[in-house]
Amino acid sequence: MSGSGRDDADMANERDELVTTLDKHRGFLRHTVQGLSDEQAAQRTTVSELCLGGLVKHVAAVEDQWVRFINEGPAAFAPMDAGAYEDHAATFRMQPGETLASILEDYDDVAARTDDLVRTLPSLDVDHPLPEAPWFEPGARWSARRAFLHVLAETAQHAGHADILREAIDGQKTMG
Repeated sequence: MSGSGRDDADMANERDELVTTLDKHRGFLRHTVQGLSDEQAAQRTTVSELCLGGLVKHVAAVEDQWVRFINEGPAAFAPMDAGAYEDHAATFRMQPGETLASILEDYDDVAARTDDLVRTLPSLDVDHPLPEAPWFEPGARWSARRAFLHVLAETAQHAGHADILREAIDGQKTMG
């Protein structure tokens, strides 16, 4: 029994549930791009700047950054200057030469690293201070658990966005 009152079986179950739930929502996101050409994946189907390939690319980038935060702390986040904002905005777009296949391959690599960290991190309670940013509470700290839950929420939210974008292309829906 650990000091948190949880035994090893409870922790293994929590970790399995995190990975299973992340995989479920990653699957919804991947489903929205099945059968699309690179041109369709780069197409803006609404008045927003969003495209399906860009959403997958963005989710992979965000997931990768939070995994780096868990491992490295706030140094994983670049200071938010004009360049950092542009780099962030670029994660929502497919760039010339990018393919949907390469974006999905990168996403698979990021997901595998995340899943490995969920399973092997000595404690999900390890925490770091959040970097200074207008969207973070000053002085806040996030545990690995909270960062993984944030990745899950981001993935689910963007899978919903992707479903709308895909439906505008050809009527395909993830569910329903």
